[in-house]
Amino acid sequence: MPIKPITPKGTRDFSSIEVGRRNYLKQLLQNAFETFGFQPIETPSFERLETLTGVYGEEGDRLVFKILNSGDKVKKADVKALAKEKTQQFIRSVSGKALRYDLTVPFARYVAQHQNELTFPFRRYQIQPVWRADRPQHGRFQEFYQCDADIVGSRSLWQEIEMLTLYDRVFSDLKMNGVTLKINHRKILAGIAGLLGEASELTSFTITLDKLDKIGKEGVIKELTSKGFSSKSISTLEHLLKLGGTVAEQLQSLETLLADQQEGLEGIAEIKFIISELEKTSLETVTLSFDLTLARGLHYYTGMIVEVSAPEDVKMGSIGGGGRYDDLTDTFGLKYMSGIGISFGFERIYLVMEALELFPESLNSTADILFANFGDAPVAVAYQFVNELRKHEVGCELYPSEVKLKKQLAYANAKKMTKVILIGSEELENKQFVLKNMDSGEQSAHSLSDLVKMLS
Repeated sequence: MPIKPITPKGTRDFSSIEVGRRNYLKQLLQNAFETFGFQPIETPSFERLETLTGVYGEEGDRLVFKILNSGDKVKKADVKALAKEKTQQFIRSVSGKALRYDLTVPFARYVAQHQNELTFPFRRYQIQPVWRADRPQHGRFQEFYQCDADIVGSRSLWQEIEMLTLYDRVFSDLKMNGVTLKINHRKILAGIAGLLGEASELTSFTITLDKLDKIGKEGVIKELTSKGFSSKSISTLEHLLKLGGTVAEQLQSLETLLADQQEGLEGIAEIKFIISELEKTSLETVTLSFDLTLARGLHYYTGMIVEVSAPEDVKMGSIGGGGRYDDLTDTFGLKYMSGIGISFGFERIYLVMEALELFPESLNSTADILFANFGDAPVAVAYQFVNELRKHEVGCELYPSEVKLKKQLAYANAKKMTKVILIGSEELENKQFVLKNMDSGEQSAHSLSDLVKMLS
């Protein structure tokens, strides 16, 4: 029985047009990264399972694609653990590797492993695919590209400013107006958790708060209540969520409310510095916004956090995000290595650019010139010119078979080629070629000796 030709759930094929657009986006990102002094690295598509678990939180761990042990190793499966419903113990017995969930944790492993070879602060960028066992939907896939930029080895707040400015540079280059950078600080969230009397539940609090856009305020309150948060703490949180006014007014209100929460005050001071300095640099394209409800549920963030929202006229979720992490490399035995990283949502940015028609039309074709095939001596001469033009970086093709000219012209039209070169026996005898303009339909005869000069 024939195999049904269909891609696995959450994955896609890409046409030549799509690949051209993806390469354009990738090259633009790469140029911006390198202008800011970031260096490229690559890490394996899979890591040891223990490298990728315990850092993304319970929900993140669930979405990691595990790789089944091969050969005789699978015989070591702990079936007793499965019978006792000890799922994680069973998984570890049948899987020792996993596809990378993101680029940040593999990067932390890379830094710890190669620390003696790096110059700090180390500025790295990485553009590679990642995999998540998530439910596919618009803008969310199980296999997708991430584009990350990180700086490790410095706690300076100027690195935060660098990262937010990098976002502005990229979206300026993409000519994508209406992008918003929402920022908050994990220390402010820690201060709020302390104010609620739930300092020990910071992780649980941020994971729930991070769902605000999906389940709404009532959903957040319901979930926190189910987790044991008191009615008094819920009431205090509701008051905080109603804070309005300018950024300065919101921060002033927070300073008053968190007067006894030192960690929260430190976060407010850092946010004030970042906003103040960015106002001096005049961001060109993006809008900066302070958002108290921004939480980003990943465990490893410790300082400023950022999330990027697409233009309002395109229905799309977050198209980027990141933040400061101080303890990520501790897992790999490298202490006191603070870092900050941001990610560009490659797939979603692509979809936004497609919706806004921001891709250049010139990306839709490769070879622009077709040499018609008239067989025998003419085709041999035509191919000599094909090779010569390619040496001049001119994209061109020779039609492979001697068929009716109508069919060859239809091929050129289908591939959106703008020129067809006709060199038949008569043209060879007269040492000429005919140039057919596919847009206008006009034809003109020229000397063969001028062909390369004219077309290159």
